[in-house]
Order: sequence, then C-alpha cells, then structure tokens
Amino acid sequence: MQMFLQSLVSGVLTGTLYAMIAVGLTIVFGVMRIINMAHGEMVMLGMFGAYWSYSLLHLDPFLSLLLWMPAMFLFGMVVYRFLLRKIIPGGELNSLLYTAGLSLLIANLALFLWTGDYRNINLPYGMLPARPFGISVSIPLAIAFGLALAITSLLSLFLSRTDTGRAIRATAQNPEAAALMGIEVGRIDMITFGLGTALAGASGVLLAPSLYLYPTVGEILIVKCFVIVVLGGLGSIPGAIAGGVLLGIVESLGSVYVSVAYKDGIGFVLFLLVLLFRPKGLFGVGRA
Repeated sequence: MQMFLQSLVSGVLTGTLYAMIAVGLTIVFGVMRIINMAHGEMVMLGMFGAYWSYSLLHLDPFLSLLLWMPAMFLFGMVVYRFLLRKIIPGGELNSLLYTAGLSLLIANLALFLWTGDYRNINLPYGMLPARPFGISVSIPLAIAFGLALAITSLLSLFLSRTDTGRAIRATAQNPEAAALMGIEVGRIDMITFGLGTALAGASGVLLAPSLYLYPTVGEILIVKCFVIVVLGGLGSIPGAIAGGVLLGIVESLGSVYVSVAYKDGIGFVLFLLVLLFRPKGLFGVGRA
C-alpha cells in the first residue's frame, strides 16, 4: 500500500507539470488552430534558461521564473510576428510543417551552442526528500507542483476575468464573429502564441531541477504533450490538466509495477486505447 501511495503522489506531482506544458499547446491550438511542433523546444529553452541562471548568476531556478516567463512571452510574440503570421493563412498543414522546421532549427542551434552534454541542477535543498506521512517527496518537485498550480490558477483567472482573456476565448469560439465585434484577431493571435510560449518556458524552468537537460529533450516532451492533449481532448484546458495528471500517474505506477524501461510505452498504450474507444478524448473537444 505504501508503494502504491508513493507512486500515486509522484505521478500527480509529475503529471501536473506535464499538464502545464500541454495547456500552453492547447491554448495555441484552441485560438489559432495550429499545432506548434516547436513547443517542446520552447520547454527546453526554459530549462536551459533556469540552468544558466543558476550556474552563472547563482539564481535559484524557481526565482528565475520571474525572469524567463516574461522573456519567453516576448520571444513567442516575436516568433509569431516575424515567422508565423504569414504562414498561418496557408492552412494547418503549412503551419505544422513550418513549426516542425522551427523545432529542428532551435534544437540544432542549442546543440551548436551548448553541445549535447547532459546537465543537471543540484540544489542544496534537493539532496534529501521530505517524508510527510512516510511518503518520500522530492522538495524541488513539490515546489514546482505548487508553482504550477498557482500559474494555472492565474491563467484561469486571466482568461475569465480580464478583457484580453475574454477576447482570447471569443476568438477561440468564433474568430469571424470576434472580428465583427471589434476584436483585433491578429493581435490576439500574437498574445496567445506568446502566452503559450511563456507557459512552455515556465514548465521548463519548473522541470529543470528534476530532469537532466540536453538540447533534444524537447523531442520526448512534445510527444508526451501530444499524448496528453489527445487524452484530454485537443482544445480543452481542463482536459489537458486531467490528461497530464493521468499520464503522470500511469507512468509512475507502470514504472513500479511493470518496469521503468516500459514507462513511456505504457503511456502510449493508454494513448492508443483512448484513440480507439474515445477519439474525442476524455473531455471531448473543448475550447480555450
């Protein structure tokens, strides 16, 4: 029973961070109807941002969130303004291929600049785990879990309580009607892509103390992200959160009761079962 609870807690903590990555991808798809294949590389940039902040500036990775989340937001808007804006009207296939190329470009630039060496962040308070109720909990992972919940809650408030958030939701529901109501759809698209990129970067910062860093880490993260959004229903924020937590739990339980070597494979089996029996995902097709 203790092992089951340990696996469950670890799965929920990790799954919440997975969910945060997927929420960024879901928001971009919900508003702009593009699947950003470079989303995993945005997470990787956030991870390296946290690493270099800690290595060069001795800034705690979680504090560096205040630096890298706004920086990634601006980076996302620049990418949209100068690289994506003219591509999106060409259709979803063009956008898919273009962002796939962007993914390769970012990953290879990172390889050129930082080499393919594996790196990690060793925090002084991350050496020994906390043991509430006898369950071992990584302190950096627990902090990341709390911050992920806070950021997701703030995102929900932003989308529901602010004029810009309501404009994003309106554009997601019907861009033509939103334009007729005076909403600048192009501006909203740029803000949305910046927001999705900021969430990806923030997820990378939160994951950095718990994972090894290398320039191609985005490849496995984007695959997990696609599993999550399909589990929860592409375009559904609640679905992305539920799908992320579910994937984290399945991977954690699978690594304990089956094999660590098959952890990722078990997630894909779940992915295929959902596609087979509920193609719309656990929450159907939602809107951002």
